[in-house]
Amino acid sequence: MAYENIIFETEGDVAVIKFNRPKALNAINIDVVKDIQKALDEVESNPSVRVLILTGEGDKAFVAGADISMMVNLAPLQLREFSSALHELGFRMEGLPIPIIACVNGFALGGGTEIAMASDFIYASEDAKFGQPEISLGVIPGFGGTQRLPRLVGKGMAKELCMTGALISAQEAKEIGLVNKVFPADKLWEETMKTAKLLAS
Repeated sequence: MAYENIIFETEGDVAVIKFNRPKALNAINIDVVKDIQKALDEVESNPSVRVLILTGEGDKAFVAGADISMMVNLAPLQLREFSSALHELGFRMEGLPIPIIACVNGFALGGGTEIAMASDFIYASEDAKFGQPEISLGVIPGFGGTQRLPRLVGKGMAKELCMTGALISAQEAKEIGLVNKVFPADKLWEETMKTAKLLAS
């Protein structure tokens, strides 16, 4: 199946979904969500796939949040539908019968951090950045961040990140329990695939 907003491929028993909007720092819009859901259909219908990796195309961003240029043009009902679609995606990811590794190769902001948190493991490059900066727009994390973040880092740290909108480095994210492992950028994919192959074996 052809996709416009993601790249979907399989390497043996490992499936890979790449967010493919590098000019927009892989920001999420409703079309991205639809493409991911279709790719997950492919994953679930292929019994040979035993692990899924999510990553971003390019070297700047995993997912730099929701596509604000799209959101400002949505009516209130459309915004609600977009939020619901993101929640459904997160729940589906958590319920997927195979492990998901988020291979964070750059900015993971807002919805990007939330997508990573819906995965089972988060591996990050040394130059990756994480954060829930929605407060700067006068809104709260809308894709499960207020639920998943406290479970991973504790209530106090989650409040600080959400209320200040602060960005943290990959190493800081590892220290607070958000990220599993941090690697040099040129080793991230190799190490992620190594773990994926181990999980699939």
